[in-house]
Amino acid sequence: MFALVDCNSCYASCEQIFRPDLRNKPVIVLSNNDGCIIARSKEAKALGIPGLHAYFKVRHLIERHQVSVFSSNFRLYGDISHRIMDILRHFSPDIEIYSIDEMFLELSGINQEFKHYGQKMKQAIWQQVRMPVSVGIAPSKTLSKLANHAAKIIPSCGGVCLLDSPHKWQWLLRRVPVTKVWGIGSRLGKRLADMSIHTAWDLASSNPKTIRRQFNVCVERTVEELNGNPCLMLEDIPPDKKQIYCTRSFGEKPTEITPLLQAVSLYANRAAEKLRKQQHLVLTIHVFIHTSPHQPNYYSNSTVVKLPYPTDDSRVISTYAKQALRSIYRPGHAYLKAGVGLIELTARKYHQQDIFQTHQSKRTDELMNTLDNINQRYGRGTAFIAGEGIKKRWSMRQKHCSPHYTTNWNQLPIVRT
Repeated sequence: MFALVDCNSCYASCEQIFRPDLRNKPVIVLSNNDGCIIARSKEAKALGIPGLHAYFKVRHLIERHQVSVFSSNFRLYGDISHRIMDILRHFSPDIEIYSIDEMFLELSGINQEFKHYGQKMKQAIWQQVRMPVSVGIAPSKTLSKLANHAAKIIPSCGGVCLLDSPHKWQWLLRRVPVTKVWGIGSRLGKRLADMSIHTAWDLASSNPKTIRRQFNVCVERTVEELNGNPCLMLEDIPPDKKQIYCTRSFGEKPTEITPLLQAVSLYANRAAEKLRKQQHLVLTIHVFIHTSPHQPNYYSNSTVVKLPYPTDDSRVISTYAKQALRSIYRPGHAYLKAGVGLIELTARKYHQQDIFQTHQSKRTDELMNTLDNINQRYGRGTAFIAGEGIKKRWSMRQKHCSPHYTTNWNQLPIVRT
């Protein structure tokens, strides 16, 4: 049996943890630069506030109903997620962290009643973190995803849905659109509709081999999973990224090259941090800039640069990224966005050095390790490349950002008793 534990309205719920006065009240969280609504509490959803919608378009509705608005605080959300995953590790040794707010658990060998066990998980997370979660338990990962969906929308489930027999999941499959099935998007749903497959039950009742011929082996596995035959096992170690990108929109659109150089240097350093974390080196980088497509004289350009040798040195990556930027920069524009991508990666453990070619020195490895340790211990940005600049007026607009309650000593919550 598999369990899927999913945080309810994760980002909005994270904001309510340290603001108990906002519990059971409408809360929304905005994307980078406070542009779009990316998370809503259930109370905000009940008011008809749409998700993934431009903030300014529904601002009148938000102000009318006195909805609490927060800028995205991903450092806080990541730390809360880490605490939740640590709690869930006590419930099963076999886990898969699927996303920042979802974790699969394999429940083989659990001698307790599964429904009760799911309630224990839910209660432990609420007691220790104050995060509301839903739990779906079923014989396959795909069914556990649907069970979790049912746990959220069916009040009688009490936040935990157990599908442990065919008649239970068949009842649910008949009532769920096929596009709600894990891995079936809107485009694939249209093709399935042409075959008169409209519900999850229709897909589960279809012939797996016919589905494979019409689509692929992944959809065939989905059919098997919907019938309680597990085909997808837990991924204990998440696969390494084949490409790493760091991109941001600017809070204040730069018109000169200096702030663009600072931003590209920062993005190159952030991408290099992720590169070192997964123990890879990069040989090719991609740099791009563009203005707003809604403004006249739209300009967009990008370039690909080959590095002199495979490296994870932030200084080297930043230097070549800035050189690339200079080659594509055009004056007279107000730039909306820039980005740096690491696109040709190689694993460190498989990389063979050539004594006749330049390669990264051991001293550089030690320096990058020291840089990462400082930032991990004292907070990101404690030590950084000077090319990033000190006063970043171009940084993301975050007018409604909450304190970093758990990751900044100066912003720890104060408890008065």
